[in-house]
Amino acid sequence: MGSAQFCPVGKLEKLLLATDRSAFSEGAVREAINFANKCSSKLYVMSVLETNPEYESIGSGVFEKEEEEAKGYLESVKARASQAGVDCEVIIRHAEEPDRCIVDEASEKKVDMIILGRRGRKGLMKVLMGEVAAKVIGHAPCKVLVVPEAARIEYRRILVATDGSEHSNAAVSEAIGIAKRCGSSILALSVVRSESESEEAKANVNKVLEMAQKEGLSAEALTPLGRSYDVIVETAGGRGVDLIVMGTYGKTGLKKLLMGSSTEKVIGLAGCAVLAVRQVE
Repeated sequence: MGSAQFCPVGKLEKLLLATDRSAFSEGAVREAINFANKCSSKLYVMSVLETNPEYESIGSGVFEKEEEEAKGYLESVKARASQAGVDCEVIIRHAEEPDRCIVDEASEKKVDMIILGRRGRKGLMKVLMGEVAAKVIGHAPCKVLVVPEAARIEYRRILVATDGSEHSNAAVSEAIGIAKRCGSSILALSVVRSESESEEAKANVNKVLEMAQKEGLSAEALTPLGRSYDVIVETAGGRGVDLIVMGTYGKTGLKKLLMGSSTEKVIGLAGCAVLAVRQVE
């Protein structure tokens, strides 16, 4: 087992990796095992076989074959985890709503973080399609890490997006904590849609700078003009960011069933991993 003192994210006793066996999940699998190793976490790896009336005509043989393939894949992930010294448990579920099944499993197991691939495949194993990932993040009881296939988290530079909302404040605290443990530099970003918002944006990023300086961290503040998700993605790509941390919801999305639209679009477009954080209620 890895030493918990090197855990990048505080308190990760239990992790839930949701995978659909597609190549898109490879980044999530790799980072989940890395986290579990570094944090001495228990790792649950699950796939959801979607039960849908439209598939009944396919026949039970096809469905049984799909389930056997899923079991084989999950066992291969478990073997990879075991080689890394990680305690791993395999879970297969059948559900009409894969996203709800993942969220329920996370709640039941009291996991500290869910890890997902960004996109998935269609059909019986439709677990991590965009809309499903969005619903998981919107309803999850914990933080959610979304990892594109080729992304690797090295904790060199963390971008934290803030708009002053309670969820983005939670994201700031999370980003500062990760940077402190890993020696990362912080890029604080508050995007303005018009000049009238510039003072508020400056106040938002200055709070981040103050928190970072108190912890002895290197930090830089930006308040660019534009559409928030475009600016966040472009800045992350251009500045060598390997982890974006942002709130599940923003100021306009606190009561939405799904996550805020900017968070959703950043996750869909960013080349690096995105950690979505919610304020604990």
